[in-house]
Amino acid sequence: MSDIQRLPTAGASGRIGIVHLGLGAFHRAHQAVYLERYRQRSGDPGWGVCSANLRSNVALVDGLREAGHRYHVAEYADSRHVILREIGVIEETLFAGRDTDGQWGRDLEPLLARMSDESVRIVMLTVTEKGYFLSPAEGQLLRSDPAIAADIDDPSAPRTAPGLLVEALARRREAGLAPFTVLSCDNMPDNGRRTRVAVVQLAAIRDVGLAEWIEREVAFPCSMVDRIVPAMTDADFSRLAELGIEDPNAVVGETFSQWVVEDDFPLGRPAWEADGVEMVADVAPFETMKLRMLNGSHSLLAYLGALEGIETVFEAVSRSDLKALLRRYMLAEAAPTLNMPEGTDLAAYAESLLERFANDSLRHRLQQIAMDGSQKLPQRWLLGALARLEAGAEVPCTVLGVAAWIRYTAGRDLHGTAYPVDDPLAATFALLHEKHGDCAAHLVEAFLAVDAVFPSALARWPGFAETVTVAYRTLTEEGLSKALGNTK
Repeated sequence: MSDIQRLPTAGASGRIGIVHLGLGAFHRAHQAVYLERYRQRSGDPGWGVCSANLRSNVALVDGLREAGHRYHVAEYADSRHVILREIGVIEETLFAGRDTDGQWGRDLEPLLARMSDESVRIVMLTVTEKGYFLSPAEGQLLRSDPAIAADIDDPSAPRTAPGLLVEALARRREAGLAPFTVLSCDNMPDNGRRTRVAVVQLAAIRDVGLAEWIEREVAFPCSMVDRIVPAMTDADFSRLAELGIEDPNAVVGETFSQWVVEDDFPLGRPAWEADGVEMVADVAPFETMKLRMLNGSHSLLAYLGALEGIETVFEAVSRSDLKALLRRYMLAEAAPTLNMPEGTDLAAYAESLLERFANDSLRHRLQQIAMDGSQKLPQRWLLGALARLEAGAEVPCTVLGVAAWIRYTAGRDLHGTAYPVDDPLAATFALLHEKHGDCAAHLVEAFLAVDAVFPSALARWPGFAETVTVAYRTLTEEGLSKALGNTK
């Protein structure tokens, strides 16, 4: 490393004004960094964070406690330039998931008590798309999901993010306290409104009056978040050790970061505009731009690259044919569907994304991006593809992406190497492959009939199934290069 910048934490502890659900790498490398900047700049102690893990990683919660809730973020511009930050804005970590012994919700009551505390004015979420328990295609609460069913049966001991929000809001309502603002920071279109749907629909099963109060009183602003934060690897920890950082809770990411937030916070918020947060009246254009151009491109790389045995984004985008595919997809299929503020240069945005993908310091694994495709593809590809088809255009890049995703869910790449398919509908997809795997046309038809993923208008679009089938056959029988050539 030839250029290392070290930025210490502000040091002083403060009061907890924010609860964050989802103590993952992205939260620690994104929202917590902005809040650390705010505290350092303003000296305001009122916006400390309680971060709760809702999954199975109790070791992370305990590890942060042992470290005094301090950890490091390494921001790489490339392999030679890095900014090292120490983050101390997280004041408390709690565990509300299932531990390795199968026990559930060790810190559930402390978490609910914290969310019900009058000093907490904002609850944020980074729980991934599947953490909202909404059907990807229609956006309605999945009432039959076992986790949601458990929250319905015992609402006072919730296991899901919507269940936690409903129970905490019910407690505040009963205590006569104003509700906190709910700020989703996950990659979903209209993420605030979708969060409202999940919470209100779950609350209505419990108490119609509570649901009406939430609908009327609780703010659910939308937001758009952007920073590439790969899962940590042994190589990442080794690189940090070379810099003198021995921190098992550290995270790495790119230097680029963006946070666009709808300005709707009835109980107040940090004055974080000076720290890089863009406060706007309407997040939707930025949200859709990022989902279709950045995330949509990532998904194309993930499925096509993984099928070819490519491991990382950097390796994939280093191939000229895959890089050309992304440029065609972004400019010809994604950009025309966007309605951006005047002056937005989408061509320049596309080129900036390609530069970010080519960051040689980040080992962003394609298998990490490929997770939960059934939850991601509607907003990343499918809605935009439908809009282009309705406008009389063709969508060959998206068609190839859909074909690649279908083939990816078989659990083995084009060379026969097996891998796990991490998706809520993985069992369903395995059955479809078992039943229809010998006939590409029947397999594609069966996948397009999965209405939890594919909008019916797209699945029934004249010729769509046929073009996906052709792309599938080309990819599986003639290989990636031939399939890419057919998108030109």
